Amino acid sequence: MAWVESIQKAIEYMEKNLMEDMTIDSIAKQANVSPFHFQRTFAVLTEITVGDYIRRRRLTLAGEELLITDAKIIDIAYKYGYETPEAFSKAFRRQHKVTPTEARKNRGKLQSYNRLIIQVTLKGAEPMKYSVVEKNAFQIVGVKREFSSVLGEENVVGIPDLWEEVNLDGTSDLLFQLNDGVVKGVLGVCGEVSEVQKKANVFDYWVATSYAGKVPDGMLSLEIPASKWAVFEVHGQMPVAMQNAWKQIFSEWFPSTGYEHAGIPEFELYTDEDPNNLDLYSEIWIPIK
Repeated sequence: MAWVESIQKAIEYMEKNLMEDMTIDSIAKQANVSPFHFQRTFAVLTEITVGDYIRRRRLTLAGEELLITDAKIIDIAYKYGYETPEAFSKAFRRQHKVTPTEARKNRGKLQSYNRLIIQVTLKGAEPMKYSVVEKNAFQIVGVKREFSSVLGEENVVGIPDLWEEVNLDGTSDLLFQLNDGVVKGVLGVCGEVSEVQKKANVFDYWVATSYAGKVPDGMLSLEIPASKWAVFEVHGQMPVAMQNAWKQIFSEWFPSTGYEHAGIPEFELYTDEDPNNLDLYSEIWIPIK
């Protein structure tokens, strides 16, 4: 339950500071996790980004103020973080489907987003198969790209594009050949985030494999630290099966265990089977403490 309480604490912090300029660092600090892992967990649980949640909540409160106060629209715009009335009006219309002026005149209905409350969902019909293993540090080699840690549309498109690229140009075939068996398969790795990347809200994503030899031309290497791992079985067609497994891990498994994320790179493990296979086997490896 401590895990759920830490996420809820971060949500309460956001609610108390909706009128302030919050940073993802200050929000994640409330949950005692890295900014990247907080944003990833939040997005998996709520299916929206942290930025979207803050924006929706601000525009919800702005709509309420338009209805129950006589405050000028320009003052409400500034209060909720918009530098110009035009920017406020555009964002307001996108959410509420009416302009601030129309809302004040009761010409249309407002769309309200209430504050989030994280609850544990107990489901016995969908058991999770996992094991806990310990591994020494090992090297991975592969290709990496930098993506936004806000986990928005760029990642939805960019990461699948990277996989398509390595599948088409033969990189994934080479990675399967290089694999040394320490962790069997090709990995999709969310790498560690440097201080520079934190400030830029970006992270490294790798398509790689475990390999202790000389780094092949055109590839890079990364050492995965020694850790204890929770290894979850995933069965089903990609990407839906993987997405559902992540959501179940964050919404059910973590809240019901005493484990926490260890804060080092996590990864998805893929076999060389057809990703459209309804019985495809893959894994999720999460470092735990």
